[in-house]
Amino acid sequence: MSHDHDHGAATANRTKLAWAFGITFVILISEVVGAIVTNSLALLVDAAHMLTDSTGLLLALTAATLVMRKPTAKRTWGFRRAEVLSATLQSALLLGVGIYAFIDGTRRLFEPAEVAAGGLLIFGIIGLVGNVASMLILASGKDDNLNMRAAFLEVLNDALGSVAVIISAIIISTTGWMQADSIAAMLISAMIIPRALKLLGETTHILLESTPKGLDLEDVRAHLTAHPLVLAVHDLHASQIASNLPILSAHVVVADEAFRNGAAATLLGELQSCVAQHFEVSIEHSTFQIEASSHQTPEHERHD
Repeated sequence: MSHDHDHGAATANRTKLAWAFGITFVILISEVVGAIVTNSLALLVDAAHMLTDSTGLLLALTAATLVMRKPTAKRTWGFRRAEVLSATLQSALLLGVGIYAFIDGTRRLFEPAEVAAGGLLIFGIIGLVGNVASMLILASGKDDNLNMRAAFLEVLNDALGSVAVIISAIIISTTGWMQADSIAAMLISAMIIPRALKLLGETTHILLESTPKGLDLEDVRAHLTAHPLVLAVHDLHASQIASNLPILSAHVVVADEAFRNGAAATLLGELQSCVAQHFEVSIEHSTFQIEASSHQTPEHERHD
């Protein structure tokens, strides 16, 4: 049932990403034409942002397709980590665009260029309408995984960028102050950089196989050792394969008597049920090695 649900969600997310990619690519072409016609840095930066986002959405679409592939003997988790790699690449690209926009926007504050406000307004509105449509498509799946969240954030940033372009066009047409275009470009970068850094931090956290956020391993250890059969817990590790796939492993020491009277046979299921239900982060994939107290793991091999 869970597998069917996950497969259905993955198929739905792939369809949403395909629509969002198509819309974003059309907006990209229109903004490139618009930047050339109007000589607007804000629109050019937003077009560069759209290029990055088109690439990001294509990566996300590819990742969503790979995730649906079944595990094999060579890839026992399938391509589940593809969504994390995709989100990492997307956030890195976003960061690069944000830094470029801020630097070039600062330069053009002192060297303002002539901008065609009327054309800028038209292309800004076209971009906003397309971005809002993409946001509505992706909104229902944005909490499913990091890949979908990254895609939604990219489209949201695009929408905010389009708003900045529209405002700058209105200011230029009413006041003639060309620096408004540079200010808009810098505002777009200010929206991009923090979100890119936050997402990059989250994906790096997973790639470094750090403990899932919200899971306290000392709390896990204390809860496991509270079991009447458990004498000690060592080599306790927890990490994530993907955003919604935390895993945990541990060596659990029990008295020799537990093996003789059969009590150890039921312990594994109890421990797996415990980590799946007791903690804020539900761990469906856990591996426990049950050891007799007479079995001494060499000190240099233990990682408490």
